[in-house]
Amino acid sequence: MDEAVIPPRVLVTAGPTHEPIDSVRYIANRSSGRMGLALTNASVERAWPTTLLLGPTALQPIDHSLLRIHRFQTTTDLQALLREHWPSHDVLIMAAAVADYRPIAHSGKIKRGGPMALQLEPTPDLLAELAGSTRPDQCVIGFALEPAERLMSSARDKLDRKHLNAIVANPLETMDSKTVTAKVILRGDRVLSPQSHLRKEQFADWLLDRLPEIAATERTVAK
Repeated sequence: MDEAVIPPRVLVTAGPTHEPIDSVRYIANRSSGRMGLALTNASVERAWPTTLLLGPTALQPIDHSLLRIHRFQTTTDLQALLREHWPSHDVLIMAAAVADYRPIAHSGKIKRGGPMALQLEPTPDLLAELAGSTRPDQCVIGFALEPAERLMSSARDKLDRKHLNAIVANPLETMDSKTVTAKVILRGDRVLSPQSHLRKEQFADWLLDRLPEIAATERTVAK
Protein backbone atom coordinates (compact mmCIF):
# COMPACT_ATOMS: atom_id res chain seq x y z
CA MET A 1 0.00 0.00 0.00
CA ASP A 2 1.10 3.56 -0.69
CA GLU A 3 2.12 5.58 2.33
CA ALA A 4 -0.35 8.29 3.33
CA VAL A 5 0.61 11.74 2.11
CA ILE A 6 1.15 14.12 5.01
CA PRO A 7 -0.46 17.48 4.23
CA PRO A 8 1.71 20.58 4.57
CA ARG A 9 1.22 22.86 7.54
CA VAL A 10 0.61 26.27 6.00
CA LEU A 11 1.16 29.69 7.57
CA VAL A 12 -0.46 32.65 5.77
CA THR A 13 -0.20 36.36 6.56
CA ALA A 14 -2.88 38.75 5.29
CA GLY A 15 -4.00 42.35 5.51
CA PRO A 16 -2.29 45.66 6.27
CA THR A 17 -0.43 46.89 9.31
CA HIS A 18 -1.48 49.94 11.32
CA GLU A 19 1.50 51.87 12.67
CA PRO A 20 0.63 54.33 15.48
CA ILE A 21 1.35 58.05 15.24
CA ASP A 22 0.06 58.65 18.77
CA SER A 23 -2.42 56.94 21.08
CA VAL A 24 -5.37 57.49 18.71
CA ARG A 25 -3.95 57.87 15.17
CA TYR A 26 -2.04 55.60 12.81
CA ILE A 27 -0.72 55.31 9.25
CA ALA A 28 -1.78 52.37 7.10
CA ASN A 29 -2.14 51.17 3.52
CA ARG A 30 -5.07 50.15 1.32
CA SER A 31 -4.55 46.39 1.49
CA SER A 32 -7.89 44.57 1.88
CA GLY A 33 -6.42 41.18 2.82
CA ARG A 34 -8.38 39.48 0.00
CA MET A 35 -5.37 37.65 -1.43
CA GLY A 36 -4.26 36.22 1.90
CA LEU A 37 -7.80 35.18 2.77
CA ALA A 38 -8.24 33.51 -0.62
CA LEU A 39 -5.04 31.55 -0.04
CA THR A 40 -6.18 30.61 3.47
CA ASN A 41 -9.56 29.38 2.24
CA ALA A 42 -7.96 27.41 -0.59
CA SER A 43 -5.53 25.81 1.85
CA VAL A 44 -8.12 24.59 4.38
CA GLU A 45 -10.42 23.42 1.57
CA ARG A 46 -7.58 21.03 0.63
CA ALA A 47 -7.63 19.77 4.24
CA TRP A 48 -4.26 21.36 4.98
CA PRO A 49 -3.74 22.50 8.59
CA THR A 50 -3.53 26.28 8.25
CA THR A 51 -2.68 29.20 10.51
CA LEU A 52 -3.71 32.70 9.45
CA LEU A 53 -2.00 35.78 10.83
CA LEU A 54 -4.58 38.46 10.04
CA GLY A 55 -4.15 42.21 10.15
CA PRO A 56 -6.79 44.91 10.65
CA THR A 57 -9.40 44.13 8.01
CA ALA A 58 -13.15 43.53 8.20
CA LEU A 59 -12.93 40.49 5.92
CA GLN A 60 -12.98 37.03 7.49
CA PRO A 61 -11.91 33.59 6.24
CA ILE A 62 -14.25 30.61 6.09
CA ASP A 63 -14.98 28.78 9.32
CA HIS A 64 -13.02 25.52 9.31
CA SER A 65 -11.79 23.10 11.97
CA LEU A 66 -8.27 23.07 10.45
CA LEU A 67 -7.89 26.85 10.64
CA ARG A 68 -6.32 28.83 13.46
CA ILE A 69 -6.40 32.64 13.40
CA HIS A 70 -4.19 35.12 15.24
CA ARG A 71 -4.68 38.88 14.84
CA PHE A 72 -2.05 41.61 14.57
CA GLN A 73 -2.07 45.39 14.26
CA THR A 74 1.52 46.52 13.85
CA THR A 75 4.66 45.20 12.20
CA THR A 76 6.00 44.46 15.67
CA ASP A 77 2.91 42.34 16.43
CA LEU A 78 3.36 40.37 13.20
CA GLN A 79 7.07 39.94 13.86
CA ALA A 80 6.31 38.30 17.22
CA LEU A 81 3.65 36.02 15.71
CA LEU A 82 5.98 34.87 12.91
CA ARG A 83 8.72 34.08 15.40
CA GLU A 84 6.24 32.03 17.43
CA HIS A 85 4.45 30.10 14.69
CA TRP A 86 6.87 29.69 11.76
CA PRO A 87 9.00 26.92 13.35
CA SER A 88 5.97 24.56 13.48
CA HIS A 89 4.91 25.07 9.84
CA ASP A 90 6.14 23.84 6.46
CA VAL A 91 5.05 26.66 4.14
CA LEU A 92 4.88 30.42 4.69
CA ILE A 93 2.88 32.56 2.25
CA MET A 94 3.64 36.16 3.14
CA ALA A 95 0.69 38.00 1.57
CA ALA A 96 0.40 40.70 4.25
CA ALA A 97 1.12 44.30 3.18
CA VAL A 98 3.65 45.21 5.85
CA ALA A 99 4.54 48.89 6.25
CA ASP A 100 8.04 49.84 5.11
CA TYR A 101 8.16 52.75 7.56
CA ARG A 102 6.50 53.61 10.86
CA PRO A 103 6.25 56.87 12.81
CA ILE A 104 8.29 57.40 15.90
CA ALA A 105 5.13 57.37 17.99
CA HIS A 106 4.13 59.99 20.54
CA SER A 107 2.52 59.09 23.84
CA GLY A 108 -0.95 60.49 24.45
CA LYS A 109 -2.77 62.48 21.76
CA ILE A 110 -1.01 65.11 19.67
CA LYS A 111 -2.76 68.47 20.04
CA ARG A 112 -4.13 69.94 16.84
CA GLY A 113 -2.34 73.09 15.70
CA GLY A 114 -0.23 74.22 12.77
CA PRO A 115 1.72 72.07 10.32
CA MET A 116 3.32 68.98 11.80
CA ALA A 117 6.18 66.83 10.47
CA LEU A 118 6.26 63.11 11.18
CA GLN A 119 9.59 61.40 11.73
CA LEU A 120 9.59 57.89 10.26
CA GLU A 121 11.88 54.94 10.84
CA PRO A 122 12.18 51.75 8.74
CA THR A 123 10.33 48.70 9.99
CA PRO A 124 12.16 45.37 10.34
CA ASP A 125 12.43 43.25 7.17
CA LEU A 126 10.42 40.31 8.50
CA LEU A 127 11.18 37.83 5.73
CA ALA A 128 14.89 38.61 5.71
CA GLU A 129 14.93 38.15 9.48
CA LEU A 130 13.20 34.76 9.25
CA ALA A 131 15.70 33.51 6.67
CA GLY A 132 18.31 32.87 9.34
CA SER A 133 16.04 30.43 11.21
CA THR A 134 14.23 28.84 8.25
CA ARG A 135 15.04 25.17 7.77
CA PRO A 136 15.95 23.69 4.37
CA ASP A 137 12.71 21.68 4.40
CA GLN A 138 10.57 24.81 4.78
CA CYS A 139 9.19 26.81 1.85
CA VAL A 140 8.76 30.60 1.78
CA ILE A 141 6.70 32.50 -0.79
CA GLY A 142 6.81 36.30 -0.79
CA PHE A 143 4.90 39.01 -2.62
CA ALA A 144 6.10 42.12 -4.45
CA LEU A 145 3.71 44.99 -5.23
CA GLU A 146 5.33 47.51 -7.56
CA PRO A 147 4.62 49.79 -10.55
CA ALA A 148 4.69 47.88 -13.83
CA GLU A 149 7.91 49.49 -15.08
CA ARG A 150 9.99 48.07 -12.22
CA LEU A 151 7.86 45.11 -11.17
CA MET A 152 10.01 42.22 -12.40
CA SER A 153 13.39 43.73 -11.48
CA SER A 154 12.18 44.62 -7.98
CA ALA A 155 10.65 41.18 -7.49
CA ARG A 156 13.88 39.43 -8.53
CA ASP A 157 15.83 41.61 -6.11
CA LYS A 158 13.47 40.72 -3.25
CA LEU A 159 13.63 37.03 -4.15
CA ASP A 160 17.40 37.08 -3.59
CA ARG A 161 17.56 39.54 -0.73
CA LYS A 162 14.87 37.84 1.34
CA HIS A 163 16.09 34.28 0.57
CA LEU A 164 12.76 33.03 -0.82
CA ASN A 165 11.72 29.94 -2.77
CA ALA A 166 9.44 32.07 -4.94
CA ILE A 167 7.90 35.52 -5.16
CA VAL A 168 4.57 36.63 -6.58
CA ALA A 169 5.07 39.79 -8.66
CA ASN A 170 1.92 41.95 -8.58
CA PRO A 171 1.30 45.28 -10.32
CA LEU A 172 -0.05 48.11 -8.16
CA GLU A 173 -3.55 47.63 -9.58
CA THR A 174 -3.81 44.39 -7.59
CA MET A 175 -4.24 46.26 -4.31
CA ASP A 176 -7.86 46.16 -3.11
CA SER A 177 -8.93 44.56 -6.42
CA LYS A 178 -10.96 41.36 -6.73
CA THR A 179 -8.75 40.13 -9.59
CA VAL A 180 -5.02 39.70 -10.07
CA THR A 181 -2.58 39.61 -12.97
CA ALA A 182 0.65 38.23 -11.56
CA LYS A 183 3.78 36.28 -12.37
CA VAL A 184 5.55 33.90 -10.00
CA ILE A 185 9.34 34.00 -10.12
CA LEU A 186 11.27 30.94 -8.91
CA ARG A 187 14.95 30.27 -8.40
CA GLY A 188 16.97 30.12 -11.59
CA ASP A 189 14.85 32.96 -12.99
CA ARG A 190 12.05 30.57 -13.89
CA VAL A 191 8.74 32.40 -14.33
CA LEU A 192 5.28 30.85 -13.96
CA SER A 193 2.48 32.80 -15.64
CA PRO A 194 -1.19 32.16 -14.86
CA GLN A 195 -3.99 33.65 -16.90
CA SER A 196 -4.53 37.39 -16.65
CA HIS A 197 -7.26 38.93 -14.51
CA LEU A 198 -7.99 35.84 -12.45
CA ARG A 199 -10.22 36.26 -9.44
CA LYS A 200 -8.05 36.06 -6.35
CA GLU A 201 -9.78 32.81 -5.37
CA GLN A 202 -8.80 31.30 -8.73
CA PHE A 203 -5.23 32.54 -8.40
CA ALA A 204 -4.99 31.06 -4.89
CA ASP A 205 -5.93 27.62 -6.21
CA TRP A 206 -3.51 28.01 -9.13
CA LEU A 207 -0.66 28.93 -6.78
CA LEU A 208 -1.30 26.09 -4.32
CA ASP A 209 -1.45 23.62 -7.21
CA ARG A 210 2.16 24.61 -7.92
CA LEU A 211 3.36 24.35 -4.34
CA PRO A 212 5.29 21.06 -4.89
CA GLU A 213 7.22 22.67 -7.77
CA ILE A 214 7.90 25.80 -5.72
CA ALA A 215 8.95 23.85 -2.63
CA ALA A 216 11.40 21.83 -4.73
CA THR A 217 13.39 24.96 -5.60
CA GLU A 218 16.42 25.64 -3.45
CA ARG A 219 16.49 28.83 -1.43
CA THR A 220 19.65 30.86 -1.10
CA VAL A 221 21.24 30.54 2.29
CA ALA A 222 21.06 33.57 4.56
CA LYS A 223 24.51 35.03 5.25
